[in-house]
Amino acid sequence: MKRRFIQCDVFSDTALRGNGLAVVLDGAGLNDAQMMQFAIWTNQAETTFLVPPEHADADYGVRIFSPTREMDFAGHPTLGSCAAWLHAGGVPKVAGRVMQECAIGLVEIDQSGAVPAFVAPPTQIDGADQAEQARIARARGLTEADIVASARLDNGAAFNLIELHSAERVLSLDARAVSAPEFRGVAIFGKHPDGAYANYESRNLTPASMMAEDPITGSMNAAIAVWLKSQGRLTDDTVIAQGTAIGRKGRVFVSNRGADVMIGGATTIVIEGTVDI
Repeated sequence: MKRRFIQCDVFSDTALRGNGLAVVLDGAGLNDAQMMQFAIWTNQAETTFLVPPEHADADYGVRIFSPTREMDFAGHPTLGSCAAWLHAGGVPKVAGRVMQECAIGLVEIDQSGAVPAFVAPPTQIDGADQAEQARIARARGLTEADIVASARLDNGAAFNLIELHSAERVLSLDARAVSAPEFRGVAIFGKHPDGAYANYESRNLTPASMMAEDPITGSMNAAIAVWLKSQGRLTDDTVIAQGTAIGRKGRVFVSNRGADVMIGGATTIVIEGTVDI
């Protein structure tokens, strides 16, 4: 049957410079195999399917697929799915707030700021696996002097986080040095000097999509932001850039809202029509 379809660009105010997302607005009735097959066909980092919610407080439900698996949560699919739902005429139950239901539960997307922002999900923070970190460092050509800090983060997606001494060092790494199947969830970030286009630069070098590098990763940057807050380092509004090394212009806007960490970004609708699934 024909189903409404949108392809959008997330985490950039410049179309085609963010992270593309395919959204099937009428996902009800599709089975797991059909969703997986369509996600493989779109060949996007993620494809989402909007479905009727089960929770009374949710505005819509979403299922999120990479070309290889279903995901419990992902950041750019959250903002992109919300933007697509609103563009298609969705009206939230509470003005200025959209409640999305996904595998990790309810995720709030605040519409009241300069850009829509979701509440970063709870993040499990553990010490880094030192053997795994050493293995990653060797593969990436990193030395002990390059590494400032590290951790193991999980917010529905798991990341081996390595903070480097500078954004310049982050950008110098070759994403092609190691194939994605060998390492999972490698998140690298570092601080820009004052006055730069962002506070931090981040890179996701082994994404779930099996690409060499993800353009902009909301879940990873959300995990980084929660980790920074846990260390008392998220005291001001913060901008994290991603995708710079591959010609993208990703910007993730991070802010505090009481105990919550908000993860914001722009979305542009690029393609709109129907698909036969």
